[in-house]
Amino acid sequence: RVQTRPAEILLIEDNPGDVELVHEALQSGRVLNRISVATDGEAAMAFLNHARGFENAPRPDLILLDLNIPKKDGFEVLEDIKDHPSVSSVPVVILTSSQADRDVVKSYNLGANCFISKPVDVDEFLAVVRSTGEFWLSLVKLPLGV
Repeated sequence: RVQTRPAEILLIEDNPGDVELVHEALQSGRVLNRISVATDGEAAMAFLNHARGFENAPRPDLILLDLNIPKKDGFEVLEDIKDHPSVSSVPVVILTSSQADRDVVKSYNLGANCFISKPVDVDEFLAVVRSTGEFWLSLVKLPLGV
């Protein structure tokens, strides 16, 4: 598949170190992409709703969501995304430090497309994020935004 524009990724993550690692991993991958970052659940929903300050926010092709974010946790954000008609079909990859079975089950029950526990090792983290981006943005056939 020929990529005609950069893939739009919305990263919902409050840890600046993890934001930097995700940027590094995805910029070194094979898929051209542009990353927008929301550091809390309210900002994420403002971005997706094109609220004030986000009027020109792009529709993401992929959402990377941490569960442990302030103001509105990742589960609430996931639920809102899947209830939102214009972005409900966007794949949501949970990228979190949690390894709790109940979080995995709850994420899938709320419509997550994938659940990944963040590796502690930096090189493993970079490899996991890079391969996740390449999988979702170059191998998987995604619905075009309407």
